[in-house]
Amino acid sequence: MIYLDNSATTKQYHEVTELMVRYMEEDFGNPSALYQPGVDAEKAIKNARRQLKDALGLGEGDVYFTSCGTEADNLAIFGAVRSLRRLGNRIVTSAVEHPAVLECCKRLEQDGFEVIYVDVDSRCRLDEHHLAGAINDKTILVSLMHVNNETGTVMPVDKARALMNEKKAPGLFHTDCVQSFGKISLPKGADLVTVSGHKIHGPKGTGALWVKKGINLQPYLLGGGQESGMRSGTQNVSGIAGFGLAAEMSVSSMDVDAEKMKEIRQRLIEGFTSLGDVVINSPEIVGDQTGNCCPSVLNVTFRKTRGEVLLHTLEQDGIYVSTGSACSSNKKGQSHVLKAMGLSPKDIEGTLRFSFGRFNTLEETDEVIEKVAAAVNRFRKLGSFR
Repeated sequence: MIYLDNSATTKQYHEVTELMVRYMEEDFGNPSALYQPGVDAEKAIKNARRQLKDALGLGEGDVYFTSCGTEADNLAIFGAVRSLRRLGNRIVTSAVEHPAVLECCKRLEQDGFEVIYVDVDSRCRLDEHHLAGAINDKTILVSLMHVNNETGTVMPVDKARALMNEKKAPGLFHTDCVQSFGKISLPKGADLVTVSGHKIHGPKGTGALWVKKGINLQPYLLGGGQESGMRSGTQNVSGIAGFGLAAEMSVSSMDVDAEKMKEIRQRLIEGFTSLGDVVINSPEIVGDQTGNCCPSVLNVTFRKTRGEVLLHTLEQDGIYVSTGSACSSNKKGQSHVLKAMGLSPKDIEGTLRFSFGRFNTLEETDEVIEKVAAAVNRFRKLGSFR
């Protein structure tokens, strides 16, 4: 199997699985209990919180564990707005955010908030002039993803923070770093940072929100007061322990892994473009600077094809890729990201996303190019594209 859909989810580290089994079978106490098994479970959470804070490297702040990145985004957005609504009514985000952010913003529009959706260009690079005009002294929240999940484009998060300071915006700055964590260095200017376990070879069902020290955020999931009252509900001890270890392992090998992913990505670009009638939608330059591309993502349009047909053809050869974000792939309609970038419906239909992780190898790449070329040429010869 050649798995190239790591932006959707990743294979767990073996060490993570082993640790999780221990907390499922042996140290399974409720971390809120006062007896020893509960104390041991609480220690596991404290250790994972330390591991994640160290891996994030964001300075003074608190980490609150959630069930996923989506929940962390919801906590950040609704928590910030509830805390600051007396100071203004404007929220600024981008047109290409993950649904975990966009759907929150749609709900807030229904509640009377003004939401500005900043445009992007054909490589998913944010319109910084539009961004500058959107932020004002009534802006209570700016939420921009660090790396786009479909194209890998690095967004101008540091610029957004600077604009908030310049325009005297009273709000908080939130960035979703689900796709960038463990792949490139994280921005240091955010108030709220979302990360997820299953994108860094950790377990599904785990996420976290880092909150800068001194930030007052209102919880929206109420109950027994776990996670210092920020996220009630019995903690997923085994998942949190696994998340902490995965964060530690991913960051420790980040530079080596990123270099390997960069090589894989470049070889795919060279192989795919040789087919002709191919468009690379991701920025071609890899790096952590604004407008560059995270090394883990490559978005490609194979014109005169259908991406879904290519996907299932490759699946028959044991190669797994994506036509877009797995988090919204069950919904009808085409990618909102590619639409915002100005791609035509036919080009969107012929687009695939290749995304890389720790376990991919350069040796796999030539087979992927060969199989993709065969699938594309076969489809084009059939002349079945309408």
